[in-house]
Amino acid sequence: MFEIGDFVIKPNNGICRVDDIGHPDISSVNKERLYFFLTPLNEVNTKLYVPTDRTDNGLRRVITEDEAWKFIDDIPKISEAWISDDKQREQRYKEAIQSCDLEKLMGIIKSMYARMQKRTAQGKKNTSVDEHFFKIAENNLYTELAFAIGRNKEEMQTIIAEKIEQNK
Repeated sequence: MFEIGDFVIKPNNGICRVDDIGHPDISSVNKERLYFFLTPLNEVNTKLYVPTDRTDNGLRRVITEDEAWKFIDDIPKISEAWISDDKQREQRYKEAIQSCDLEKLMGIIKSMYARMQKRTAQGKKNTSVDEHFFKIAENNLYTELAFAIGRNKEEMQTIIAEKIEQNK
């Protein structure tokens, strides 16, 4: 269970701080259940209420600094998440983003990057679906890694590239 002051990842909201645990003062909420009171870091005026007893609430702890550096070191080992069927690919990407699994996000980034490079070399435009999921996956991954290592999200692409180059 999470404690007040913990930072968690919530699908669709990103990094959130656990501000309180209790019963929200909302008439439509079950007063018998305890809830996590969350504040997304990128939307400080938003309050989220997530039942503490739901195992499918999608919440997980933000990774630690050590875990982030280990993940960055392991990026070359992560395989692309390519699926040739457009509809299946879109569904798998939605599932990966919803899962907040860093390895799955990196798989999307790797496969979309390779596909976009190939299409550009062929003189073709990137599909809006590819660009959409690439941006979401990149934002979610870089936001959490940057938070964990105390850096800016904008620095993450360079940090990752440098770390991969060092490990060659």
